[in-house]
Amino acid sequence: MNRITLYILFFFSLFFTSCIPTKDLIYLQENNKNAPSQQVEPVVLKPYRLQINDILNINIKAIDPKFVEIFNVNVQNQLGGNELISYFNGYAVDDHGNIRLPILGDINVLGRTLEEVRITIEERLLKEYFNKEAGIFAVVKLAGFRYTINGEVNNPGTKVLYQDRVNLLEAVANAGDITITGNRKDVKVIRRTQTGNNTYTIDLTDANAINSVAYNLQPNDYILVNPVKQKTWGTGKTGIESLSTVISILSLATTTFLLLRN
Repeated sequence: MNRITLYILFFFSLFFTSCIPTKDLIYLQENNKNAPSQQVEPVVLKPYRLQINDILNINIKAIDPKFVEIFNVNVQNQLGGNELISYFNGYAVDDHGNIRLPILGDINVLGRTLEEVRITIEERLLKEYFNKEAGIFAVVKLAGFRYTINGEVNNPGTKVLYQDRVNLLEAVANAGDITITGNRKDVKVIRRTQTGNNTYTIDLTDANAINSVAYNLQPNDYILVNPVKQKTWGTGKTGIESLSTVISILSLATTTFLLLRN
């Protein structure tokens, strides 16, 4: 009888520990609800600095569009948001950190912000080819916000969003959300910089996640969602699945016991 009781207790403990608790599935939880509200501080976002293999969409405008037609070949098609068109018609940053523009030739953009690139292009055009009356101004944008997400998400892979800023929860939502076996407390963001790769770990179940330096993504970030430990146990993701596993084990144990007795 004591042995049977121990078996029952063991299987019930297996059942309860194998389930994934609800609190591990809810995003941005307030850990201390009784704490006084804190003053909202503005988030300071560092501008993205261009890297090799980035693709830029550059549009030069003037009072007379004929003066700048050479810079804006197929620009109407690019506005359609087609990634393939942007790849073939955009200005790619080469291995030396340069982009090559008509007339202006090579311009080094590695490590510069989009605003710095815009100012450089306008200054060179006004200094070498146009006067102020031409009304020259440039629009410089990335050809989409590109990031890669892998691991326990429903739709992993490289994604491109056509917007200037993307945060981690937006990126996760765009990948079809984290699966039930994904560890929302262990989401890693790997960021490539000029000095190397930086890895950040974020707990998306904690409301303080939005204060992380990696919560607001930068282009070319790599997001990795690790699995919860319950996935490796194979006992089931939900209570029903775990109960089915326990019942199967009990049935197998009972059958084996009866066969051995006979």
